[in-house]
Amino acid sequence: MSESEVTMNLELETYPPLFRQLNNQSRTHGKVIEPVGEPELPMPVIDLHCLSPEELGGACRDWGLFRLVNHGVPSTLLRQLHEHAKELFSLSFECKKEIFCSPSSYLWGTTATSTSGAALLTGPQNIHWVEGFHFPLGQLSQLQTQDPTLASFRLLLEEYGKHLARLGRTIFKTMAMELNLDPGESETHLDESTGFLRVYRYPLRSMANSAWGIEVHTDSSVLTILNQYEVGGLEILKDNQWLQVKPTSDTLIVNLGDMMQAISNDEYKSVKHRVRLNKDRERISMGYFVFPKEDSVIRSSKYKPFTHGDFRAQVQQDLKTLGFKVGLEKFKLTHASSS
Repeated sequence: MSESEVTMNLELETYPPLFRQLNNQSRTHGKVIEPVGEPELPMPVIDLHCLSPEELGGACRDWGLFRLVNHGVPSTLLRQLHEHAKELFSLSFECKKEIFCSPSSYLWGTTATSTSGAALLTGPQNIHWVEGFHFPLGQLSQLQTQDPTLASFRLLLEEYGKHLARLGRTIFKTMAMELNLDPGESETHLDESTGFLRVYRYPLRSMANSAWGIEVHTDSSVLTILNQYEVGGLEILKDNQWLQVKPTSDTLIVNLGDMMQAISNDEYKSVKHRVRLNKDRERISMGYFVFPKEDSVIRSSKYKPFTHGDFRAQVQQDLKTLGFKVGLEKFKLTHASSS
């Protein structure tokens, strides 16, 4: 057995039991997925120190995503977050289930339908090869734990959460200005109290070309701020071509979600993306998701009026009945008139 195989087997012991079982099965029963996306084109870079509404608007219209520099988040904080996350993921599956309790949660195999692993009962074909920790940032003070690593991580998250709220607020304010949104209405379209952080680990896999970490999707958020640290795997769809989004030190990736596309009356894009597994190195990423206020009504000439609560309920219904998220199409006026 090679050194890499020994390392992979040790890592597998920290994964959910079903991951271990299916990983062994995949050695002989893997299916081939799409080839790796093309190397990254020069994607937009937005400098927070000299934030230009025109440049930001161009990135949001053409890409729905950009690389953020001079964001003011200390590199030491980002490194500490990664180190603590790696230590938490290295705990046994049983320990992770035990130490994560409300308001945080531990999830695996799914990113949307369950925080208990129940979605795995629908069958291996529906599994996302990812495990993660969910932290509602506004409720971190309620997180009581005896685990020293999780307690230290909570303190780091409190600091990181302040930076994320600042970044989200600054970026959204500039987007609203560029779109000439009504100030009174748009101020409810980004509610910092809704912000949560998902810390994901994508496992080593013996046949990384036979399954996805996360399959093609769009985020439901207003915007998402991603720290993908050192290991790549994120791919976005741009002009019908899949492109790799490679990690670059001291930068963050910001992508727009469905709420922002609707708020912008489809001027901005909710970018389609996916995450590919790596057979040599596990990937740890941290995504911040923020949404409108629960009762904030999004009005647009392209969509019937709806709230994020309406949208979330429809997504859950579609996941339950169809097995996948339909998203904004369910709220388009053309859809409403034809139903």
